[in-house]
Amino acid sequence: MLVKVDLMSRIEGKEIAPPESLAIGEVARLSGKAPSAIRYYEEVGLVEALERISGRRRYLPTVVRTLAVIETAQRAGLSLDEIRLLLEATPSDQAATERLREVAEQKLPLLRQAIERAELVRRWLEDAARCHCPTLDDCPLFEDPEGLPERSLVLR
Repeated sequence: MLVKVDLMSRIEGKEIAPPESLAIGEVARLSGKAPSAIRYYEEVGLVEALERISGRRRYLPTVVRTLAVIETAQRAGLSLDEIRLLLEATPSDQAATERLREVAEQKLPLLRQAIERAELVRRWLEDAARCHCPTLDDCPLFEDPEGLPERSLVLR
């Protein structure tokens, strides 16, 4: 067996994965992400695979944490481009934390507006659920559409 430091090893001409690398199936199991999602994140540059070994992707164990960061950021409403900005900073770089603050400060006013709109719609729907009007013509809920947000702004 020929062993190369920090590279692939070979046994009788066959490539062997570095011992610390993970196959995509293992990454999927550890992260809870579908292999197709992992491949997509690789395609758009959010995660990086090591060299392919026998045509199969191999990943460093740190990819599991990266996928957790992506999941959390997506749940918080960040776009993939915003997530990319966060991931581009090195761990010792405080720029990532500053970028996160900037993105959060930009997103908060939009979220507050969305919450206000959702509250208006919730109140209207609660009133509609209690409505016992015999017809829509008799229902006061349809007298003032200005009390509701524009159609394009309603959460779908």
